[in-house]
Amino acid sequence: MQLGVSLSELSEPERRLVDRSHAASDAHRPWYDADDVAGVRHRIERGEDALGDIFVSLVAPEDRRPLGQTYTPAPIIASMVRWALAHGTPARVIDPGSGSGRYALASARAFPDATVIAADIDPVATLMTRAAVGVLRLNDRVSVVNGDYRALNVPEIDGRTLFLGNPPYVRHHQIAPEWKAWLLETASKRGLAASGLAGLHVHFFLATAEHARPGDFGAFITSSEWMDVNYGQLVRELLLGDLGGLSLHVLAPEAMPFADATVTGAITCFEVGAHPETIRVHQVDSIGELGNLSEGHDISRVRLAEINRWSVLTRVTPKLPEGYIELGELVRVHRGAVTGANKVWVHSRSDVDLPDAVLYRSVTKARELFLAGERLFDDAGLKVVVDLPVDLDLFELTERKRIDRFLRTAKSKQVDQGYVASSRRAWYSVGLREPAPVLATYMARRPPAFVRNDVGARHINIAHGLYPRQQISDTQLDLLAKYLRTAVTLGQGRTYAGGLTKFEPREMERIPVPTLEALAQGA
Repeated sequence: MQLGVSLSELSEPERRLVDRSHAASDAHRPWYDADDVAGVRHRIERGEDALGDIFVSLVAPEDRRPLGQTYTPAPIIASMVRWALAHGTPARVIDPGSGSGRYALASARAFPDATVIAADIDPVATLMTRAAVGVLRLNDRVSVVNGDYRALNVPEIDGRTLFLGNPPYVRHHQIAPEWKAWLLETASKRGLAASGLAGLHVHFFLATAEHARPGDFGAFITSSEWMDVNYGQLVRELLLGDLGGLSLHVLAPEAMPFADATVTGAITCFEVGAHPETIRVHQVDSIGELGNLSEGHDISRVRLAEINRWSVLTRVTPKLPEGYIELGELVRVHRGAVTGANKVWVHSRSDVDLPDAVLYRSVTKARELFLAGERLFDDAGLKVVVDLPVDLDLFELTERKRIDRFLRTAKSKQVDQGYVASSRRAWYSVGLREPAPVLATYMARRPPAFVRNDVGARHINIAHGLYPRQQISDTQLDLLAKYLRTAVTLGQGRTYAGGLTKFEPREMERIPVPTLEALAQGA
């Protein structure tokens, strides 16, 4: 092969790719010439990822997305390698989901006495890595494996292993059932709960805990969503447990950690078996601030174990200007109730035969708030949510018959066996909150809508409700909502893969707002 790969090294998928490439070049004039190959070799020898750059330029992001192929910029890799250099000298480096080998080759240069394993399921990726390894004459130290990292053979060695890389971001819909079963069973053996909704990066954290031994260490960059979502609980527990979380560095989307994805990235550093009293967290606004991943403030492991969402704690609240406070000083922010089955509990009023007393006009779609503008003053277009009390004996006989008929239909659809319903005090009681005077959207590609709730509508989990902690007049609430509509930006939320920005309740409570007195003076 042109760049120095031996055919005897290849896996069967890689061989098939090479054969197809040869057949195509026999039938058509190749798109490259000797000068092209020489230029690529020269760039590789200079330490560049020439093949990876070509691959990214030829294959659109949407075509790379099924395999989670988002390649890491060199400055981020350099900062992670600097952290590893400061943390120890490994005998072996493993790059999971290695892509074109950016981490593997950087590690081989940084640790000249270490062996390196680069694993990737995509034969195109492993061929690129093999070619770069051949050009750099690193075949004696760098092994390239075309296979799944979760099934990687990791023999025991004398010395420490460094795990360094960018685990692929693949959503659960594209993960095979047998691997979802592997996640649940492997986590269970460790006494941990896992979710079939977990993305592939969660699988890779667990696989690392399986492959590693006490004293091994590593750093991964992933999407930060595991810090907050329910399925990320497994990662959080691993870091608080045997995986030994040391530090967490969260890159704001404005930092553009990945050229082809708008996402909040998180670099997680760990040492297997370590249990320091604190984990260092660092909010990073630009890649240039990463340094050697030593900055940040310390948060106790006890506090991290007590909360379900970590992103709020990674943010150091800037000193508030005079006359400003956090929104949480004025209001509590609560997400709406989860019905567990909207098709059963949410209806147009005319489509359900139940007493008016159990039907609540509710905001059930975020667009209802976006369309409302400043005020929700008409509930005619809103659907109703069925919210029954726990004690059904409160109803008269005729009403109870209608309710029982509705519940029989719901049971026939096995709603009572769903996770949400089965965890309630009574499976049929949704438990809507009282109307909030201000309703807010919390997940979109635009800043949240803050809408005064003039009609007293309830809300489900597509919106947050802002509930005053103290007596606040209608005029003051109007001024507060007006300020929030104009002042809150996307940058104050958490951006996930796909470009959606989300405001968790505690994050929304940390938004700086003027005091009530200052609001009144500025009116």
